[in-house]
Amino acid sequence: MTEASQLNTELNSSEGKKTGDHDESHRHHHQYWKKGHKPTIEDLKKEIRMDEHTIPLEELLTRLGTNIKSGLTNGEARSRLNTRGRNALTPPKQTPEIIKFLKNMTGGFSLLFAAGAVLSLIAYGIQEAVAPGPKDNLIIGVALILIVIITGLFTHYQESKSEKIMKGFLKLVPQKALVLREGVHRDVRAERLVVGDIVEVKFGDRLPADVRILKSSGFKVDNSALTGESEPQSRSPDSSHSNPLESKNLAFFSTNAVEGTCTGVVIRTGDHTVVGRIAQLTGSIAQEKTTLAIEIEHVVRLIVAFALVSGITFFVVALAIGYSLLNSFIFFIGIAIANVPDGLLPAVTVCLTLIAQRMKTKNCLIRKLEAVETLGSTSVICTDKTGTLTENRMTVSHLWYEGSIHDVSSDLCLTEPQTAKRTPSIGWDALSRVMGLCNRATFKENQEHIAIMDRVCNGDASESALLKCFELEVGSISAFRVKYPKLFELPFNSTNKYQLSVHTQPDGAGLILVIKGAPEKILQLSTSYLDNGGKEQLVTPEFVTQFEETYAKLGNMGERVLGFAHQFLDTSLYTKDFDFESIRPETLLGELCFVGLVSLIDPPRQSVPMAVSKCRSAGIKVIMVTGDHPLTAKAIGRKVGIISPGIYAVDEIPGADPFTILQQPNLAKRTLAVVVHGSELAEMSDAQVDYILANYPEIVFARTSPTQKLRIVEGCQRAGFVVAVTGDGVNDAPALRKANIGIAMGITGTDVSKQAASIILLDDNFATIVAAVEEGRLLFDNLKKTAAYMLTANVPEVTPFVFYVILNIPLPLGVLGTLLISIGTDIVPAISLAYERAECDIMARKPRDQKRDKLTSQKLIYQSYGQIGMFESAAGFMSYFVVMGENGFLPYTLIGLRKNWEDPNAIVTDSYGQDWGFAQRLNLQYLGFTAFFVAVVVSQWTDLMICRTRRNSFFQAGLRYENVGRWGGDGGRKEGNGL
Repeated sequence: MTEASQLNTELNSSEGKKTGDHDESHRHHHQYWKKGHKPTIEDLKKEIRMDEHTIPLEELLTRLGTNIKSGLTNGEARSRLNTRGRNALTPPKQTPEIIKFLKNMTGGFSLLFAAGAVLSLIAYGIQEAVAPGPKDNLIIGVALILIVIITGLFTHYQESKSEKIMKGFLKLVPQKALVLREGVHRDVRAERLVVGDIVEVKFGDRLPADVRILKSSGFKVDNSALTGESEPQSRSPDSSHSNPLESKNLAFFSTNAVEGTCTGVVIRTGDHTVVGRIAQLTGSIAQEKTTLAIEIEHVVRLIVAFALVSGITFFVVALAIGYSLLNSFIFFIGIAIANVPDGLLPAVTVCLTLIAQRMKTKNCLIRKLEAVETLGSTSVICTDKTGTLTENRMTVSHLWYEGSIHDVSSDLCLTEPQTAKRTPSIGWDALSRVMGLCNRATFKENQEHIAIMDRVCNGDASESALLKCFELEVGSISAFRVKYPKLFELPFNSTNKYQLSVHTQPDGAGLILVIKGAPEKILQLSTSYLDNGGKEQLVTPEFVTQFEETYAKLGNMGERVLGFAHQFLDTSLYTKDFDFESIRPETLLGELCFVGLVSLIDPPRQSVPMAVSKCRSAGIKVIMVTGDHPLTAKAIGRKVGIISPGIYAVDEIPGADPFTILQQPNLAKRTLAVVVHGSELAEMSDAQVDYILANYPEIVFARTSPTQKLRIVEGCQRAGFVVAVTGDGVNDAPALRKANIGIAMGITGTDVSKQAASIILLDDNFATIVAAVEEGRLLFDNLKKTAAYMLTANVPEVTPFVFYVILNIPLPLGVLGTLLISIGTDIVPAISLAYERAECDIMARKPRDQKRDKLTSQKLIYQSYGQIGMFESAAGFMSYFVVMGENGFLPYTLIGLRKNWEDPNAIVTDSYGQDWGFAQRLNLQYLGFTAFFVAVVVSQWTDLMICRTRRNSFFQAGLRYENVGRWGGDGGRKEGNGL
C-alpha cells in the first residue's frame, strides 16, 4: 500500500469519529461543571464538544434548570456559585522578578562562568591554606562573578524594559451584567454569574459568559479575537452549524457586542468557556527553547569538554614530571579556567541588545533577547491573514452595473474626491445613490485634512467601505444626504437579509426606497433591472444567468458581495407625511429595480507580495492559517503570492483528493497548492496532517480553531521546521506559545496574544517579519564571527600557563593581562562585529541547518584554536623571548628557571653573567608581560579583519564605516568606502 493510499484509508476511517453524540457531550458538560475540575492538556487540545447550541431550547432549559421568564432564584444562584465556582478565569502564573533575574544568571554562558568562578576561588583557598602567594585565582574568580552579575542585570533590564507583565486574560472579564433573577432584572457582578442565568446584552457590552441566544434584535458580535473573522457576525436564536464556533445562536465570553440587543441563557462560565479553555491550554504549553539557547548550550558543552580534557591531560602530565598531587590539581583548575572565554558572555549580551534596539527602529519589539536569532533560523512562517497580510479594513473592490464589472482603485492619499470621476451613466448614478443613502455609516468630525481612506467612521466595516468609496468617486456624502432626507429605515437582520430606507427626492419629485443586502435576496425581490443603456427592463432568465455568473466570479475572488436596488414609491400612496412605522416593510417592496452589485475585500498590504517572494528566495515556507472563509483566504493567498500564479489548488480540480492527486504525474506538476478547511482538518490524523505539510509547498488553512492552529504548529515541528507564528487574537495564544517564536500584532493584537509571544510587530505588517528574519540571520552570522574572534584569544591566554608549568619558564603573561585581553581589549572589537552589514546572499540562502551549521562548528574551532590562535601564541612568545633576550636571558636559559626566578631570596645570573635580584627580575617579567600582551592584541586586530566576513572577500567588505559610534541604530551599518 502506498503512503498516499494508507493516508486515505486513515481519512476514511476517521470520518466515522463524530463527536455530536448528545449523551457524551452532556456528560462532558457536567464534568466541567464540577468545581476545581482541571482538564488535562490532551483534553484541552481536542475540539470543543458541546451540544447546547443544537438541542431544542426546552431540553436545554430543563438541563440547566432555569426559567426563561423568571430566571434563577437567588438561592439557586448562590448554591451554583458555591458548587461550581466564580465566573472568572484562573490568572496565569507569573514568574517573580527575582526568579527571572536568577535564570538570566544561571543559564548558558552564565552557568559556565559561575562554575569557573567557583573553581578559581577553590584554587585560591587551597593556595592560601598551603602556601600564601599571588592572588591571581582570587582576581579571576571575582572578575568572573562580576561578569555574571553585570550581564545578568543588563539582560534582565533589557527584557523587562520591553515587556510589561500583561495579565491579558484577566482584562477580558467584564465588570457587570444585567441578569434576570426571580423575575427581576438587576445588575450583578459578572464574576457571580452562574450557568442557567438569563442575561441581557446590548450594543457596547462585553459578553459576560458563553450564552445561547434566546431572542435578538439586529445583534452582532465582534468575534475577530476569537475566530479571526474580520466582519461583525450576526447572532440569532436559530442554530446554523454543528460547529459551535460557527453557529449563529452562540455568543462567547469576552467578545464585544457591536450592534443591537439580545437575551441569552448562560451555558458556560469561567475556565469552562471557550476562552477559558484557550487560557488553560496556553498556560499548559511549555515554551520551546530558542535556537540560540540550544546553540549556547552546544558551545558550553564544547568548552567544558575541551577544558576538562585539557585540564585532565595537564594534570597527568604535571604528575608525570614530578609535581605534587596538590600542585597538579591547582594546575588542572588553572587550565580549566583559562579555557573559559571571559569576554564572550558580555559580548554576546551586548550584540543581542544592539540588534534588539535596531529592530525596534524597524517596528519590531523584542520581548526576549534570544528570540532574535530564532527568527533568523525560521524555516516556516504560519501567518494570520487579517491585519497581517491585509490592511484590516474593508474596501470596495469591484462594481457591477449596466452588465459590466468595473474595478475600483481606492487612492490612499486623496483628501478630496477624485478629479477624474467615473464616467457618468444612469446605472452608475443609481448604484452610487443607493450606496450613499442605504448606509448608516458616517465620518467622524474634523477629518477634512486626512486622506479619505484613512478617515475614521462610525458604523460597521462594510458600510464604512461603501461610504469611503462614495466620497472618493462622487463627492461629499453629507451634502448628498442633505438632498435626500431620510424618512424611514429598517436595519439589516439575519431573517430578512436586507436593509432598506425611504428618502424624499430633490425638488419634490416624490419618495425613493433604497435597499441593499444579500445579492440573491435582492434579486428575488426585484422585478426589473437596469440594462446596458440604463433602461429599466423586466428580469429575464438571461439576466439571472448573467447575475449568477458575475456573483460567482466575484465570490470566487474571495470578495464579499452585496446587491443593490431602488424603487420609486407611488406618490398617490406614499408622501413624506406617511407613517411608515404603521405598516409591514415588505408591503413596500412591490416593484424593486435591481441596479447592481458591489464587492468588498480586505485588500492585501502593498508590501506583502514582495515580502512573500523574499521568503521564497530565502527558503522559508509561508503558510496561511486563518479563521476566515476558504474562498477569501485562497483569493488573498493568490494575491500575495502564497499560492503562485498558474498553480491549481486541489479543490479547483473536480473530484481531486489531496492524498492521491500528487501520485498522478499529469496533475502533480501544476497541483502544488492545497486549501484545507477546518472541518476537514478536524477529521485528519496526525499522519495525514504531516503528509500535507511535507508534500505541498503552498498551503492555506481556513476556518481553523485555536486547537487546530496549535496542531498545525506541532505538525511543522515534527517535520523538523523552525516555526514562527503570527497572531493577534485570543485564539492564537496557544499556537504563539508553542511555536519556536511567537509574533504578536502590536496594533490589533490582544494583550493575551502579546503575553504569549516573544516578538511584537508594532506596525502589524508581514513585511516587517521578513526584515526581522534578515536581522536574525545577520545576528547569527555576526555572533559566529564574535565567537570565532573571542575563542581565538583563548589559545595565547592558555599557552603561557602551559609553557610555565611544563618548561618551567618564568610566566610569559600574567592573570591581569589575560583578563585585560578577554574583558578589555577584545570586548569593543567583538561588539563592533554586531555592526557588520549583511553579506550579499543572506536572504538568498536556505535557513541554516541546525544540525550542521552550529555557532561553533568543527571548522570554526579548528580555525580559532588550530590556526589563528597558534599564530597569535607564536607572536606573543616571539615578543616575550625577544624582550628577555635583549635583557640578557636567551630563550634556552629560561627553561627550568621558574623556581629560582620566583624565589625572593635567590640571585639569578643571565646569559651574559649579570646578576638579577628579585625586584629587578619582577620588573623584567612585567616588561615581558607587556610584550606578550601587545603582540596578542595586535594579532587580534588582524583576527578581527579575518572574522569580519564569512563569504565576501576582504576587499569587498572594506575597512571603514560611517557613524560607527551610533550604538543601536542603523548608523553603524552604513556602508563606507572600502580601502
